[in-house]
Amino acid sequence: MLPVVLVEGDSDRLALIAAAELRGDGVRAEVVSLGGITNLRSRLARRDPAVPVLGLYDAAELRYVLGALIAVGLLPDGETDPAAVTRVGFFGCDRDLEDEVIRAAGSDLVLETLATRGELALFRVFQGQPAQRVRSIEAQLHRFAGTASGRKTRFAADVVAALPIDRIPGPLVALLDAVAEVVARA
Repeated sequence: MLPVVLVEGDSDRLALIAAAELRGDGVRAEVVSLGGITNLRSRLARRDPAVPVLGLYDAAELRYVLGALIAVGLLPDGETDPAAVTRVGFFGCDRDLEDEVIRAAGSDLVLETLATRGELALFRVFQGQPAQRVRSIEAQLHRFAGTASGRKTRFAADVVAALPIDRIPGPLVALLDAVAEVVARA
């Protein structure tokens, strides 16, 4: 039986799949998009206890994830150590996955990806907006990723697919390694 990996949204699901494909090992898990982190607790409550569950979350959601894992008995009541979340297979992104991906890729590779997607000219117009002129290019790229319907869904996955294997963001590597470890033990 395959483990289940819970991710916040479709963009995270597609990025994880892209990272696994880049590594050449595929995702050996059922990857489930929660449709928002607030659905984590109810999804965990409905899980089959015999099926290992792992996940990916944004750093700002750590307290919620910790509470959800406690509520369903995956962590002991009163647990407050953020490292405990990692020990049970949930991995946090510093800000969010897009931030991790932009940092891992560097702005030049992200711009190349936007060019491949036919969105570089749109990004250049976006950069010219008064509110964007004072931001770093990384902040502009992060904001641009979520400005059009559907863009965020593919943004991280497309950038991950263009990365050299040694630059896959740490949380994705840690999650895929954890999945591989769970599968090897089964």
